[in-house]
Amino acid sequence: MKTLYYSHPDFLLHETGTEHPECAGRLRSIEHALATPEFSSLIRQSPPLGTEQQIRLIHPQFHIDAILEAIPKQGKHFLDQDTVLSPGSKLAAFRAVGAVCDAVDKVLTGKADNAFCAIRPPGHHAEPQQAMGFCLFNNIAIAASYARKHYQLERIAIVDFDVHHGNGTQAAFCNQPDVLYASSHQMPCYPGTGHPSETGVGNIINVPLAAGDSGVEFRQKYSRIILPALKNFRPDLLLISAGFDAHKDDPLASIMLIEDDFKWITQQLMSIADSCCKGRIISALEGGYNLKALAASVGVHIKTLMTG
Repeated sequence: MKTLYYSHPDFLLHETGTEHPECAGRLRSIEHALATPEFSSLIRQSPPLGTEQQIRLIHPQFHIDAILEAIPKQGKHFLDQDTVLSPGSKLAAFRAVGAVCDAVDKVLTGKADNAFCAIRPPGHHAEPQQAMGFCLFNNIAIAASYARKHYQLERIAIVDFDVHHGNGTQAAFCNQPDVLYASSHQMPCYPGTGHPSETGVGNIINVPLAAGDSGVEFRQKYSRIILPALKNFRPDLLLISAGFDAHKDDPLASIMLIEDDFKWITQQLMSIADSCCKGRIISALEGGYNLKALAASVGVHIKTLMTG
C-alpha cells in the first residue's frame, strides 16, 4: 500500500498552554513513534496552506473572519473555556485544511492508496458557525465537501471513532443524504449530542458507548450497526475522524479500548473501502490525550493503513 503521512512544523505553532490536553506534545509523541524502521516506507508529505475558499465549503465567511480577528498578536485568547487561540493558530489551522484537501487530491488521482493527516487543531466539534471543543475549522467535513465539489463523487462516508461525538460534522451534513456520518462515542460525555435518535435524513448513525465499555462492546456495535450501514451505502470515498481518546489510558473519557481495537477497526474499514471505493481512505487526527497511548495507537493505525 502507498500510504501518505502529512505533518508540518506549523502544527506546533498552535499554542494552547502547558496544562491544556490538546497540546503540541501530541504530535511530537507521534513523530517519535514513527521514527522506527518499520515506518521507513511511509511517504511523508508537507501539506500546503489551505485557503479561505476551501474553508468556505463548510464555514461561512463571517465565521472565518471572526476566528482570524480573534487571533492575538501575543499571548492567548480563549474562545471558550476549552478552545484557545495563539499567534500561530492561523498557520496551524490553515495548514490542517491544506493537508486534508491535498490528501483528497493525492488519493483520488491515484497517487496514493490512503493517507493519514497528523494535524492540529482538530476539527470534528467545529460547527459551521461555531468553534468549540478545541476545534476551529472542521477539517474532515471540509475534506468531504472538497471531494464532492472537485471530483463529483456521489457518496462519501465519514466514520468517527473519537470518544466524543462529532457534533460539528453531524451539523454540517445532517440534511445531505449523499454524505453518511457514523459515530461511536461515549455517552453521556462532551458535547452532549449523538443520541441514536439523531438520524438526519437517514444519513446519520450514532452509536453510543457506556463508560467502562471495552473492545468487546465496541466491536459488537460496529459489526452490528456501522459496518453493515457502510456496506449498504457503498461510498466512493471513506474518511475517518481518527480520535484515539477511547483508549483505556486516556484522561478525558472512560472507554477501555486498547491498540488492538484500533487495528481491528482500521482493518474493517479498509476491507469495506476495498470493496466499495478502490481502497480510498483519508484519515485525520482528532483526539487522544495520553501521549504514550496516542503514539502507540496512531502507530498501529498507520501501520495497518500501510499493510492492510
